[in-house]
Amino acid sequence: MCGIIGYIGKENATPLLFEGLRRESYRGYDSSGIVVFEEQATHYVRAVGKLEKLEEKFANNPFSGNIGVGHSRWATHGNVTEANAHPHADCKQNIFVVHNGIIENYAALKEKLEKKGHRFTSQTDTEVLPHLIEHFFKGNLEEAVQKTLQLVKGTYGLAVIAKEDPEKIVAARLSSPLVISVNSGGGFVASDPAALLSHSNKMIFLDDKEIAVVQSDNFRVTDMYNKPKEKEIVELEWTLEEAQKGGYPYFMLKEIIEQSESVKNSMRGRILTEEGRAKLGGLQQVEKQLRDIKRLNIIACGTSYHAGLVGEYMLEEYAGIPTDVDFASEFRYRKPIIDKETAFVFISQSGETADTLAALKEVKEKGGLTLGIVNVVGSSIARETDAGAYNHAGPEIGVASTKAFTSQLTVLSLLCLFLGRQRQMSLVMGQRIAKELARIPELIPQILSGADNIEKLAQKYRDARNFLYVGRKYNYPVALEGALKLKEISYIHAEGYGAGEMKHGPIALIDENFPTIALCPSDSVYEKMVSNIQEIKARNGKVIAIATEGNEDIRKIADDVIYIPKIFEMLTPILTTIPLQLFAYYIGVLKGNDVDKPRNLAKSVTVE
Repeated sequence: MCGIIGYIGKENATPLLFEGLRRESYRGYDSSGIVVFEEQATHYVRAVGKLEKLEEKFANNPFSGNIGVGHSRWATHGNVTEANAHPHADCKQNIFVVHNGIIENYAALKEKLEKKGHRFTSQTDTEVLPHLIEHFFKGNLEEAVQKTLQLVKGTYGLAVIAKEDPEKIVAARLSSPLVISVNSGGGFVASDPAALLSHSNKMIFLDDKEIAVVQSDNFRVTDMYNKPKEKEIVELEWTLEEAQKGGYPYFMLKEIIEQSESVKNSMRGRILTEEGRAKLGGLQQVEKQLRDIKRLNIIACGTSYHAGLVGEYMLEEYAGIPTDVDFASEFRYRKPIIDKETAFVFISQSGETADTLAALKEVKEKGGLTLGIVNVVGSSIARETDAGAYNHAGPEIGVASTKAFTSQLTVLSLLCLFLGRQRQMSLVMGQRIAKELARIPELIPQILSGADNIEKLAQKYRDARNFLYVGRKYNYPVALEGALKLKEISYIHAEGYGAGEMKHGPIALIDENFPTIALCPSDSVYEKMVSNIQEIKARNGKVIAIATEGNEDIRKIADDVIYIPKIFEMLTPILTTIPLQLFAYYIGVLKGNDVDKPRNLAKSVTVE
């Protein structure tokens, strides 16, 4: 969630640090700061609020230097104050640290350091790091960092610089992402590749318990005990242009519009239509093991969890595999049964979601087969799982996930095709699913062409204080996702519900001021959905229906209708979710919200 940037080289570090923090600002933050060394001088500035506040303070007292680190903080330990903002320093103002993660034993470490005379100025867990490094520092920064991290319990992605050892940045990670890049412009450290793409697309991703020493023209990586590690240089396909708004007012709208292309990229080269199969290269190494599994367990959080719920319906109906879906945040606490007949699928856009990563480690420790569906190449979950499939959706900057969700649904459809053809799925059914999947990129623009109508509905319902989203079967999880989007973007209370559960309680809420969005494409549960809509209308509730093109009967009972093209039932969630994304977007904008950066939220949730 927090952002790290570091630079060492011949250029002025300050504009590079500000640029990196801007690139990472989508992750969510509430304060920021930078420190830069210039010969004998140390320049240090922190501010609460948006990055512009930090830039204003810098403009009043500008400085330069050739080495520095910056940070954007999302508060965990300690209030949102300037004193709690990073970077944090030791007593001598020699060592400066920026840190993502949580130091779990910070209280015990702080108590010992205070007894040795160290003075603390913040409420944060992070501040123990510079003081502990100071305790071990004898002129060599990496040695002091190594000794420090051997005492630390918790998670960290960190970058450290020292005035008395100024020719390097020392970086380290444990369960919090960190990437380095050394090129003709100098050496860089960041928590997100997006911060470095304007300088190079060649990255080195650190693994857990690795320490990097980054200099202006080279780097080296070791383990915690100084044993050298060989690292692969990863060349990212993303361009800087992909990470920009491209003329749209918000990243969220840009990413909604991009879904035709992102879905196409998710299935590119993976559909074998005539064979009725899916080719997932990332699963080839475990293909034989997958033939023998008898159960799947999908583990995820938030929007990715909703994608998993759709996957459950797909995999059970068409692949014939019993499937469970768990919140990653609860998985470890229910004593899960992990055996050789179950494969565990971990879904995460960032590949760094702390709860999902922790659940993954629990499964690996007990010998389970682990698969990943992630969007970010080189991310922790991508590296930790035994096998998996990338989304190839491109960078998603808006905090509220849109194109990553439809990409996840696409990859789950491919996984269903892959596993189904190993089992009970016939050639004819495989061909049908493959052909219908291939149609989706052509159908999405048809939905987007109705954006003006959806914007008008947002105008009509913008003042509602509550919403109910209902669906059945494949579109029950879409109801959950639609309600989540409205909550995230507009701050309106919304609930997603299985339509069949309405009469078991929620229908008591319905009146003329409580609108419902009903997902009712022409599918196997359409008649049931019509009955549920009738129940709502009988209580004077307003209904917006998401229905299949050509269905004029729905207009007789719904107040408003948004149409989607006809598609194979299993794949309807990829289409039904897009109007809900647009509806949330337009209401959020009408309310004057920053829809790219909803309050209290962050893009990559790297704390539990």
